[in-house]
Amino acid sequence: MGPIGVTEPDKAKQLADLEARIKAAKGGGESRAHQEEHYSMAQHGWRMVTELVAGLGIGFGIGYGLDSLFGTLPIFLVLFTLLGFVAGVKTMMRSAAELQKGQSAQEAGEDERTNDGN
Repeated sequence: MGPIGVTEPDKAKQLADLEARIKAAKGGGESRAHQEEHYSMAQHGWRMVTELVAGLGIGFGIGYGLDSLFGTLPIFLVLFTLLGFVAGVKTMMRSAAELQKGQSAQEAGEDERTNDGN
């Protein structure tokens, strides 16, 4: 039994109001998903930059080491720095392809969900 003076229709109305407020509160989650997606894109961007810099750094280090070891002009330094740059760009392109593949798979999954609802 409920409190005195509260009828069943009043309880139903209160429950409906509560459900409406819950739905309104959950509607704010869409902006969070967009922010998380944006943050994820920033992470991918930094990953690609790091891959490029790492390739350059490793190539520079190997070239400098070989030049020091052999006492040559900066031939190896230039050669391995360029090879490191090429390796970094190649790794960046592979990461970009993975990201694009993941996004197209995610979009295909969203399309399937929207088509199932029709």
